[in-house]
Amino acid sequence: MPAGVNNSFANGQSADLIIKNAKIITCDVHASIHQAISVKNGRILAIGNECKVSETTNTRSRVIDARGAAVIPGMIDGHAHLDREGLKRIFPSLAGSQSIDDILQRIEALVKDADPGDWIVTMPIGEPPFYFDVPGNLREKRLPTRWELDKVSPNNPVYIRPIWGFWSHIQPLDSIANSRALEEAGLNRIPKNCPNNIKFEINHTTGEPNGIIHEMTFMPIAELLWFQTMKRFSHDNRVKGIKDAMRAYNASGTTSVFEEHGCAQEVIDAWKAVNNSGDATVRAHLIYSPSWQFAEKNDFAGAIKRWSNDLSGMKGSGDDYLRIGGIFGDLGIDPDAAARLTAAPYTGWSGFNYDSGIPAENMHEFLIAAAQHNVRVSAIWMTMLPFFEAVNAEFSIKEQRWVIGHLGYATPQEIKRLADIGVTMTAHTNRYIFKNGHAIIEDMGPENENNLCPMKSVLEQGIHIGLASDNVPTTLWYPVWEAVTRHNLYIDGPVAREQALTRQQALNCATIEGAYLTGEENEKGSLEVGKLADIVILTDDPLTCAENKIKEIMATITIVNGEIVYDSEGVT
Repeated sequence: MPAGVNNSFANGQSADLIIKNAKIITCDVHASIHQAISVKNGRILAIGNECKVSETTNTRSRVIDARGAAVIPGMIDGHAHLDREGLKRIFPSLAGSQSIDDILQRIEALVKDADPGDWIVTMPIGEPPFYFDVPGNLREKRLPTRWELDKVSPNNPVYIRPIWGFWSHIQPLDSIANSRALEEAGLNRIPKNCPNNIKFEINHTTGEPNGIIHEMTFMPIAELLWFQTMKRFSHDNRVKGIKDAMRAYNASGTTSVFEEHGCAQEVIDAWKAVNNSGDATVRAHLIYSPSWQFAEKNDFAGAIKRWSNDLSGMKGSGDDYLRIGGIFGDLGIDPDAAARLTAAPYTGWSGFNYDSGIPAENMHEFLIAAAQHNVRVSAIWMTMLPFFEAVNAEFSIKEQRWVIGHLGYATPQEIKRLADIGVTMTAHTNRYIFKNGHAIIEDMGPENENNLCPMKSVLEQGIHIGLASDNVPTTLWYPVWEAVTRHNLYIDGPVAREQALTRQQALNCATIEGAYLTGEENEKGSLEVGKLADIVILTDDPLTCAENKIKEIMATITIVNGEIVYDSEGVT
């Protein structure tokens, strides 16, 4: 783009909105930097130096003086689980509790506002978003028992929920039930159908459960299997939760999400309700999460054919704010799926179906049908690569942009194979660099360190890869920071430093590369004339601020479709 402004779209039109005195980081192919940008009817009208952009101003134009702040395209989260964020506000928090007595006081206050017999259900013990060091964060260095909870709630069932395990990536998940809750769940004794990865603490004198339940899994089972009469997330909860979560994502500059892990029907219904009400401030593309327990079993090809009208094509069905298309593909049957499915179609925290896995012997049939009906497949494990390759040998998937997310570990040979079939990818840096990078290197050996979340190698092979939060936490600035610094929580120094990205590369992965995931790179992801006006004014400059400050960047103003949806100062 020339140093002035591309006015090919302006043509004498007057802007609705102008941002001036800014550092406009466009994330276009030239990594252009400009001073001002204007918007008309939800699209970018002009961009360039202030003198030229000012030509699109009239007396009705709204002008924002960015006071030298950095401005970027709206960020695109490639694996967001946005709906989950809003659900964290549905049940009362125990954050800030430093002792068992603190917890009991919180429970007692909730009981006073409840009728006898009403369930008291809370969020987990610990500090969000990660819930590290529980119960070490409590003065007693232990969890409360059922009998301690009974003292403040003798007539109300109490359940302190476990975390969604991917928040911390540490097992076990711990939940606590008082005597009334155990009675309602039929857990006065250890149940005969208890999965092997669930352990009840017991009173060694009486053999009774003491109310503390440990689960060696990342996705809770106990509350779905046994505590089915307690309060759950309702449709209204999910609708309100999505609206609340959108504001949280907007606050750090996210304006679009891609849900590559798939969404169950109850989550899709909630998204549709938000979109139909006109309240959406985040654009979304939802991959469909199938439930093979309730679809026609062993007829994967038939199911794909039936669903293809709604799911086919790069954009699927919907509009610029909500699209549903593509299908999630997972290998194998989760051994705990049967236990979790006792609550179906309710999915709890997950928002996706637990029985979306397909036996290896049926995978080719499923994928071939998807390719033939132009239904894009999204997966999150490298184990799917050979299955994708086998389909591609019969029916090219290169133009369909199938997805393999959760890039954690890949060899140079695997990266070349991914490039050969034209997959798109997402990187889960929060997990594979920040939290677990040290453990993966220990398992794989230091000689293989360069294969850990090898984003630089992936980009060098021409593979499009977006960044993802996985909702841990919601901000994409942590993944940008992790991609640049390769910082790990548990060791000094970076992990796989050779795979570090430049700041501009990392920012591109959070913007234009994210748009490529949904086939919308010509519509959003960079600040260029004619594209959607999804724009963010930042608290700091990601290209020049201190490295450790990157993760702390937030939005001061977030604009979607030319409208301000978040304003931290409320001065606009």
